[in-house]
Amino acid sequence: MQHFSYVGSGPYCYANSFAMMFGEAAPSTAIIELATGSPFGMQLVGGTLPFFDPYGWDPEAGFDGALQALGWTSQVSSGGDAEDALSRLRSALKDSPVWVGPVEMGHLRHQPGMTGPIEADHYVVVLAVDETRVLMHDPQGYPYASLPLVDFMTAWGAETLSYGDPYTMRWGFSRVADVTEVEAIRASVPAAIHWLSMTTDRLVPVGSLGNADAAEALAAQIEENCDKNLRAHLVHFAVRVGARRAGDAASCLARAGLSKSAAIAGEQARLIGALQYPLVLRRDAEAAESLRLLAPTYDRLLTALQNGE
Repeated sequence: MQHFSYVGSGPYCYANSFAMMFGEAAPSTAIIELATGSPFGMQLVGGTLPFFDPYGWDPEAGFDGALQALGWTSQVSSGGDAEDALSRLRSALKDSPVWVGPVEMGHLRHQPGMTGPIEADHYVVVLAVDETRVLMHDPQGYPYASLPLVDFMTAWGAETLSYGDPYTMRWGFSRVADVTEVEAIRASVPAAIHWLSMTTDRLVPVGSLGNADAAEALAAQIEENCDKNLRAHLVHFAVRVGARRAGDAASCLARAGLSKSAAIAGEQARLIGALQYPLVLRRDAEAAESLRLLAPTYDRLLTALQNGE
């Protein structure tokens, strides 16, 4: 089956927030997501929590490489206490909106059903702050969302997240090179090879697995006991974003003339996307079979990219 690009909604807060900060010069979100390295691998964090992104990767790991590949720079700050962070935010907002995250999504109470921490990371673009409220573009589907300042600061503290520093923000986005989208794709290939190779000096939880081992282990886990938390994580987030990432990678790699790599990424997108229906319907043996078919594709994609195919 030939790959056909997807356009639509989905949990793409990272790339969508980037695109807002880039403004009129923004490349497509597919290019942005590819440049972060996120499509190139799979991980089972701690041996139990699956993500269709590289072993040892998190959004912060992909930020600087994406900016470099796309021809941009920005300023960044994090840490300190809430008062200092709010002061930094107010100062940066005098010049432009500010990219903020990770934040704890469960404290973003403008989103229906959010009443407290759910250990889910998110990114937003803050537009303004007054004495009591924050105005933001929330790429989850809430433009010009307003949130009480106390809830925003709690979310921004990121105490319940597994990565990132509290009160991280990025501003002063500046374009330093005129990079075409195809040039950005080609500039991202070395990072893709790096992530698929699973050679990382980043700390990973004990028991974590990557790529084929992660897919095989998740298949066994689903067959043995796909509890409600794992199922919810997969069907509401991991499968949706994983299939889209792989599909975007296929589209981008094809544009750069890497037809074999694109075909493999397209196959990955279809296999990941095929997990949604059986997981929702609790047909777990079917989901496990798709994961076992997915397992060998990571080594195949690595080889194809290394060979420039």
